[in-house]
Amino acid sequence: MKLRNHKSLAILFSCFWFGLSSCSSLKSIKLNNDGIQLINRNLVTKDISGTQLVSLNAQAGSGLAVINDVEFNLGTIELEIRGENNPGQSFVGMAFNIQNDSTYEAIYFRPFNFQSPEEIRREHCMQYISHPEFGWRKLRTELEGQFEAEYINPPDPDDWFAVSLEIEPNTVIVKEKSTGRILMEVDRLTMTESDRIGFWVGHGSKGSFRNLKVKNK
Repeated sequence: MKLRNHKSLAILFSCFWFGLSSCSSLKSIKLNNDGIQLINRNLVTKDISGTQLVSLNAQAGSGLAVINDVEFNLGTIELEIRGENNPGQSFVGMAFNIQNDSTYEAIYFRPFNFQSPEEIRREHCMQYISHPEFGWRKLRTELEGQFEAEYINPPDPDDWFAVSLEIEPNTVIVKEKSTGRILMEVDRLTMTESDRIGFWVGHGSKGSFRNLKVKNK
């Protein structure tokens, strides 16, 4: 990119130095019970020590907490997520392009794989899906390694971690929020049809979510 003047350079440097908080216009989402549509889950708690928190219980099947007051189709989603180090029972993430309770895309994480000594499990730390046609099993069987990735320098599997999702027309990019490092980049398997997003948990999983921010493109 060619900079035309010193003012452009100053703006660019300011964005780099101060980060997203000063230059990105990401909007913090204030959550409330009336604005959340629960699908196959119960809301466990809402507010802890002044921090807005959505916690979903564990039960059979996938679950969604759709945020009705937010319209989002393309752009950036930031949030903090907490699962647990519970092998095979901690699948936590964010759904987007939600058309109904079984048709949506999602990026989710398997915290119990974050620090596994087994390389094959670490390679399955995060996952893209496009339900109902492209679930994790079909993607792993037919397109192994293309829609999963390792979380390099992962956090504690029982702790909070912060990520950003960049939703483009044809791709999804997952970044570590604190460093901006790209963790995964995948091709989308469907087109945007909906402006609804929501927190997502997998079969047998509970999860907690906080500090949601969005920026429409």
